[in-house]
Amino acid sequence: MIYKRSSALFAAAQKVLPGGVNSPVRAFNAVGGNPIFVERAEGPYLYDEDGNRFIDYINSWGPMILGHAHAPVVNAVKERAEKGTSFGTPTALETEIATLAVSMVPNIDKIRFVNSGTEACMSAVRLARGYTQKDKIIKFAGCYHGHSDSFLIQAGSGAVTFGTPNSPGVTKGTAKDTLLATYNDIDSVQKLFDENDDEIACIILEPVAGNMGCIPPSAGFLEQLRELCDNHKALLVFDEVMTGFRLAKGGAQELYGVNADIVTFGKVIGGGLPVGAFAARNEIMDHLAPEGPVYQAGTLSGNPLAMAAGLAMLKELENDEVYASLKKKTAYLHEGIEEKLKAAKVTHTINRVESMISVHFSETPVTDFESAASGNNETFKKFFHGMLNEGIYLAPSAFETWFLTDALSYEDLDETIAACERVAKTL
Repeated sequence: MIYKRSSALFAAAQKVLPGGVNSPVRAFNAVGGNPIFVERAEGPYLYDEDGNRFIDYINSWGPMILGHAHAPVVNAVKERAEKGTSFGTPTALETEIATLAVSMVPNIDKIRFVNSGTEACMSAVRLARGYTQKDKIIKFAGCYHGHSDSFLIQAGSGAVTFGTPNSPGVTKGTAKDTLLATYNDIDSVQKLFDENDDEIACIILEPVAGNMGCIPPSAGFLEQLRELCDNHKALLVFDEVMTGFRLAKGGAQELYGVNADIVTFGKVIGGGLPVGAFAARNEIMDHLAPEGPVYQAGTLSGNPLAMAAGLAMLKELENDEVYASLKKKTAYLHEGIEEKLKAAKVTHTINRVESMISVHFSETPVTDFESAASGNNETFKKFFHGMLNEGIYLAPSAFETWFLTDALSYEDLDETIAACERVAKTL
């Protein structure tokens, strides 16, 4: 494919935007080469500035469950925009979408809308600390909860040590209150509780990891986390920015039958517009300002355009048939890719949960960040660019899950599988 205009646009962007992008993964640093610049999207397809068409497996990092430019969502935004784009005052629309979201998700009574997943997770942790009157949190190596200081922490030589800052600008004082555990390793979590008795406010995790590729929780892992939190009077926070309303109407809580104390959302709940939210039972949410002492605010929170888009999307997702269709299509893609990679004798493992899937070029099962990082990144780079040149747009990183949209036809899936067969022969 020809990317002449995209390359020129990237060169121009680099002069005025850090790295030429407004979010680092878009720069293609992990895979090499220059990013494509998208001009428009429709259904399951992206169209770049050079006129190339791509079958999209990012789907705006998750929210386009029903496809790009989905008519009910677009129409809702258009109708709302004609009445004004932002007021900074309460609207009936906020209550309407909040009522619907609370009815769909288990174990929540109230929800607070914010402007991003980062803001949602940051606020959830502040609320957990305020509610429990404890300072420390447990997160898992490889789980991403946005770029708030508390979350930009990496594991040191051991996964159960105090964190060290993973970015300049994050203070050691902040880092010391973030404890690192290993995903799917309950013993690493238990050790942190043993060493920090009565100091841990919450555990926060992606119930299905999506930022080290798709990694499901091992059998019993979420249930054991729930038990540990109950035993130590800590809160369990599910970061469902990716999984909320995607894996099921009620997200991972519904899918796995495990209740979290606080749940965070993003992406889907705004129908693809910039939005996030966090939610919990009354006893926890009542600690939030203006009812309680834990402060959180946002001038544009509950923006009417985002609320209109989100409401239109959630109404569509009340239909269970969407989830059954997505699951079936994702399984079909999994089986097809598996067959082609095996035939080409390409070492790999595939993880899948409902409509999230990722291909790891690894000899061993991928269950945590360490095993994800052991995959062959050079093979992934070749695979990524091979698929891109075949018109298949994947996440430009080996550490990102793929997201399917129900707008994909089986012809699209067959085209993807055929592309994989051709690319696999070059690896």
